[in-house]
Amino acid sequence: MIKPRPTQRRIAEEVGVSRTTVSLVLNNVPGTRITSETRERILEAARRLNYYPDAAARTLVSGRTQTIGFVLCQSPDSIFVDAFLPEVLRGVGDAVQEQGFRVLIHSVDDVTAPEAYIGLVREKHIDGIILSGPRSDDQQLLRLKAEKFPVVLLGQLPGSDIPFVDVDNVGASKQAVKHLIQLGHRRIGMITNAPLAYTAARDRLTGYRQALVEAGMDYSEDMVRYGDFREESGSEAMRQLLDLLQPPTAVFVASDLVAFGALLEVKRRGQTVPDDVALVGFDDVRLAHYVNPPLTTVRLPAYEQGYRAAMLLTQLIGGKPVEQDEVLLQTELVVRQSCGASHRS
Repeated sequence: MIKPRPTQRRIAEEVGVSRTTVSLVLNNVPGTRITSETRERILEAARRLNYYPDAAARTLVSGRTQTIGFVLCQSPDSIFVDAFLPEVLRGVGDAVQEQGFRVLIHSVDDVTAPEAYIGLVREKHIDGIILSGPRSDDQQLLRLKAEKFPVVLLGQLPGSDIPFVDVDNVGASKQAVKHLIQLGHRRIGMITNAPLAYTAARDRLTGYRQALVEAGMDYSEDMVRYGDFREESGSEAMRQLLDLLQPPTAVFVASDLVAFGALLEVKRRGQTVPDDVALVGFDDVRLAHYVNPPLTTVRLPAYEQGYRAAMLLTQLIGGKPVEQDEVLLQTELVVRQSCGASHRS
């Protein structure tokens, strides 16, 4: 026989207080005049009775769903193969669990479509949003900011003051390309991680260009191709670069997953990495160490990005003081065999 679900009324009877008092404590309503002793007795009774609050009732009392939205500006297909995303989500999950929240994951293929994700807010499904992969053409994001809805970006949106957690994409890309220059390469191509509407893609291209210019080398658009998160885009982009009359001797690929596709195209042609073409990637996903040859890449702190973004968002939702709402995390160039350097890791 299934036992009846414990209720707030049952807890109130156990403790000897009103049901309203129990509701105020269990929903953590601020500004109440309930003694710490009474609060602890209520919480202890709830634990003893194995009470779990009804989500709908809790929302009515607190005005919150205790749910945050994790919005990915990528197609579902590209998310499925994204090797970087699991660590980010692990960081988000750990942080929200600590703070008593849940996560609702939502993918958006086209942020320019009407109500692409703003319906989550309008229908009161979530208390705040972490948006991964901000785009310069996302007008819904600016609307949410204007309405003071809690938003944190994984990435940055130039010209806005929306809180973010990111890395220095320009500096990290510049470091990767300078490494290839120091190895003696003078024809260095680039494959972006995504279309340039994505700010991270544009910033990584900027870093590539700056590294060339600072080394006294010419920047040529002919040496740049554009990926779209997928391995297949890396293969096609590398095919186009290798078909040039003067193909690059090295290629910086601004995503490890896209770099795996580029590596495959080199092998299809009977060429080798790094002897014929040196490669440097970006992200340092787990597979980067195991491909042949192991991929030199820029290591991003994926878990920390997710964790810091979620902690920042829950602070904003709770109206707590935020010491830093623009967080830039450190990256590291991990040198392996694909670039041709003598160092091994």
